[in-house]
Amino acid sequence: MSRRRLPLSLRRRAVPWAEQRPTWREARPALIAGALKRAQARPSGNWYVVGASRALRGDGKLARTVAGQEIVVWRGPDGRPVAGPGICPHLGAPLRDSPVRRGTLVCHWHGLALDGGPYAGWSPLPAHDDGVLVWVRLDAVGGEEPLDAPVVPPRPEPGRALTAVYTGVGVCEPEDVVANRLDPWHGAWLHPYSFVDLTVVDSPADPADPVDDGTDALTVDVSFKVAGRIVVPVRAVFTAPGPRTVVMRVCEGEGAGSVVETHATPLGTDGAGRPRTAVIEAVVAASDRPGFAAARRAAPLLRPLVRATAGRLWRDDLAYAERRWHLRSTGRFPG
Repeated sequence: MSRRRLPLSLRRRAVPWAEQRPTWREARPALIAGALKRAQARPSGNWYVVGASRALRGDGKLARTVAGQEIVVWRGPDGRPVAGPGICPHLGAPLRDSPVRRGTLVCHWHGLALDGGPYAGWSPLPAHDDGVLVWVRLDAVGGEEPLDAPVVPPRPEPGRALTAVYTGVGVCEPEDVVANRLDPWHGAWLHPYSFVDLTVVDSPADPADPVDDGTDALTVDVSFKVAGRIVVPVRAVFTAPGPRTVVMRVCEGEGAGSVVETHATPLGTDGAGRPRTAVIEAVVAASDRPGFAAARRAAPLLRPLVRATAGRLWRDDLAYAERRWHLRSTGRFPG
């Protein structure tokens, strides 16, 4: 794709939604299932994404239930992330409702103070802040060989990037979220308000091949809609570096090097016993255009717009993931 003075193009052969080229023959169930199986076999080191790094600014904290375990994360007195059970060891107060004061979590029931060290049966959990996302390691949940740090995909340099994190929750399992992202063929059909002219130009050669040789990637040419027939064409590559993560990286076109990381974190079950999964998606956008510096300065205004765009897409994608889980759980999923 050639570099343009402006990143915009005009669709000259636009077709109505119902007249676009069908993609169902290319979206082979065995290909998607094979890519999913290989992703699930890759190590995570028992690390789970719990939220955005920005949530831990000042006396902020993150509270989430991961695989049925209440977790709370905050910054300790030295500024490093601290994580541990979200249940007060005294009488079981929900620490998600307790404030942080100068690096210490103070229980709002009786004032028990936790500075991140072990105390009265409360034991800290390994935590990691990669500058965009916060991770917690749960060895009892993951059951894998622990890693000292999570597998964080390469990203643009923070100093030249604009970041935003979206979080949504669906009734499904992490594999349903990952399967959705490993099916780029649905893009222009399910999201016609955002994507047009989508073509998968490269995919794994043998969907049944169990061998993971590092080439398990999906390359897509697609145009993002701006208004009417005005679009921004890019080439992007989808990879799954871990069992609960899919990364889309723009490799050609506007914003080359930008990434969208989708992380699926199991939460537990709802009142009806159905699994709930959080989608935590980090957009790390970069560009060498002179005007992008102004966009970074306007990040506080742009982040809500980026989250809103992601939310609109995930409204449909979570419906996809929830439908997939519903059919799987009732033995009706095709294939």
